[in-house]
Amino acid sequence: QVHLFESGGGLAQSGASLRLSCEARGRAFSTYATGWFRQAPGKEREFVAGVDRYNQSDHYADFVRGRFAISRDIAKATVYLQMNSLKPEDTAVYYCGATRYDSPEVLDPNEYDYWGQGTQVTVSP
Repeated sequence: QVHLFESGGGLAQSGASLRLSCEARGRAFSTYATGWFRQAPGKEREFVAGVDRYNQSDHYADFVRGRFAISRDIAKATVYLQMNSLKPEDTAVYYCGATRYDSPEVLDPNEYDYWGQGTQVTVSP
């Protein structure tokens, strides 16, 4: 069993930065790859970024590539999402998920086994 806890969301102005954290509890977390997703009101949950379980490879959605960076601190069982140059269209609830498929390119949320509760990110113009 893996439990995920996101934090770091909040209100930011356009162009600002935020760092999200996803802390995992559960011995098995080291065997899972991790992805960040987001969901805006009335929209489906969409892939943002993923990292493999060894923090050796990552993958990004085109709309965040070059602005966001995902990383994983294995010792702390925590995955981060550094978000720079934020835009109003980045406003959403951000979720981290753990998937048994050891790839940073697991884009389908149905392939994830565990989810956190989400953290709200709101970017004002």
